[in-house]
Amino acid sequence: MNLVSIIAKPEITITKNPYLVSSPLLFFSNKTKSETSIPRVLFSSMSYNKELAAAKKAVSLAARLCQKMQKAILQSDVQSKSDKSPVTVADYGSQALVSYALQRELPSEQFSLVAEEDSEDLLKDGGQETLERITKLVNDILASDGSYSDCTLSTEDIVKAIDCGKSEGGSRGRHWVLDPIDGTKGFLRGNQYAIALALLDEGTVVLGVLACPNLPLTSIAGGSQHSLPGEVGCLFFSVVGGGTYMQPLDSSSAVKVQVNATDNPEEASLFESYEAAHSMHDLSSSIVKKLGVKAPPVRIDSQAKYGALSRGDGVIYLRFPHKGYREKIWDHAAGCIVVSGIENIRFAYMS
Repeated sequence: MNLVSIIAKPEITITKNPYLVSSPLLFFSNKTKSETSIPRVLFSSMSYNKELAAAKKAVSLAARLCQKMQKAILQSDVQSKSDKSPVTVADYGSQALVSYALQRELPSEQFSLVAEEDSEDLLKDGGQETLERITKLVNDILASDGSYSDCTLSTEDIVKAIDCGKSEGGSRGRHWVLDPIDGTKGFLRGNQYAIALALLDEGTVVLGVLACPNLPLTSIAGGSQHSLPGEVGCLFFSVVGGGTYMQPLDSSSAVKVQVNATDNPEEASLFESYEAAHSMHDLSSSIVKKLGVKAPPVRIDSQAKYGALSRGDGVIYLRFPHKGYREKIWDHAAGCIVVSGIENIRFAYMS
């Protein structure tokens, strides 16, 4: 048996509300591809070439914005202050950039975005200053990139771009799904976070792009999340039927990745959420003990875990949210296909 992963709450579907409410499932790769019960939709990876290029462009711009803001946050030691507005600026700015770039890159397509943020708080009394900061930051990133130098966005344009994320989605048509900053606490600490973008087509996740600005280009197996300057920043992407690839954020040179081939649970390494509030660590501990896993867990923030898992840094990812917590589609859609899109990966369900 080739043990690939154990993941809780992996089913990615979208209805009128953006939540995942399925009961926890465990995945093992103990069936052949032909035996797996995961639904397979016959989509060609070639059908999504322009969407993939647009998604990579949009997420890369957002990553550049987030890197700039995280550096400013750490330099100002905002973590010790009550003012969290720099995080707000980064979150909204990231969503505005992704929304704007997708619409510019795919002008002929009907645009639907299911995303975490909306402009309601920005339009309240006291929100104008924050909105102006977001607008300036987005325009600075666009200007430095040069791709859209023909247009300077107004505050109204930013609000419109953010509120494109209000789509209700559905099982018909195409819908983008975005988490503009997944792993806010990791972002604040200077640790792991991700910009996660996925495309659903007729209710199936067919494309995912995951930017992990602080993830080392080399393996984090053994628990090291840090690396030397210039050696961090990964972009993972996958299209259904086309495998999963990784490239540096500052380069277009991509390599195909493959999950860890370990088939001995005693040699398997475990990923789980950094924050105890996000997953029941005690339950995870009891499960891995029964499996015979000996390595201590690697706890990191965000969907960066999915990226690390896809390239073989670890073997197991466990997530068991506390009672009452409702999983949101943008927390898993991009990361899920980055792992499940790997060719010949084999899954089976355990309830």
